[in-house]
Amino acid sequence: MPTKTLRIPTADGQADAFAAYPDGGGRHPGVLLYMDAFGLRPELENKARELAGHGYYVLVPNLYYRHGPAPVVELPEHIDEENRSAVFARLMPLVEALTTDQVLRDADAYLGFLTAQPEVAAGPVATIGYCLGAALAMRAATAHPGQVAAVAGFHPGFLVTDAPDSPHRLVHRLTAQVHLGLAEGDLTPEALSELNQALDAAGVEYTTEVYPDSVHGFTMSDTSAFSPSALQRHWDRLLPLLDRTLTAGGR
Repeated sequence: MPTKTLRIPTADGQADAFAAYPDGGGRHPGVLLYMDAFGLRPELENKARELAGHGYYVLVPNLYYRHGPAPVVELPEHIDEENRSAVFARLMPLVEALTTDQVLRDADAYLGFLTAQPEVAAGPVATIGYCLGAALAMRAATAHPGQVAAVAGFHPGFLVTDAPDSPHRLVHRLTAQVHLGLAEGDLTPEALSELNQALDAAGVEYTTEVYPDSVHGFTMSDTSAFSPSALQRHWDRLLPLLDRTLTAGGR
């Protein structure tokens, strides 16, 4: 399977990125994959390869590029309860430094770059994200409603906040179909209800689902949060969403 390491010109520099796409030439629907807080690493590259095997061109940018190329923070081979706090202590300044304005400027650059690749088909794209990436995928979709036909987020963070521009307050701009797969405890019942009410009021075609027996980070096999059954449920929800929104047979 072809893969590339790329540099995406942005308003603030150049973002390093990983891309994977199917063998055999041709052009394929585009997917912008937003990383989790742990950053661009083999785990995310493997997810891109898996999606590419299903017929998509997948672009995974390093969201922390302003601080250097990936890995910006060196990670242990396996992130477990013993080292998780120390890893997060190094990562949180990077997460907190990422402003909404930067996220929106970057989304413009990432989507423009993705759709300009010779291997990417004309037509709508999808944005998907994990952890903090779920909120960024949603922001990209609400900022580019004519371009993004599907949004998926897994074990999301920062979707429902008190901020005036919280992602859940902007879903009226969506034209995309949405799936959000949550771990138990990712959102309070009140926050999940508020999110669902906002999506209902906006007329968005969506599903939100709490995956059973899961904890935050359940898709990531390089962490102790990993759940094989929840990861499979994630594929079972994600792949049909992409098929019906991005492929010719599904549209």
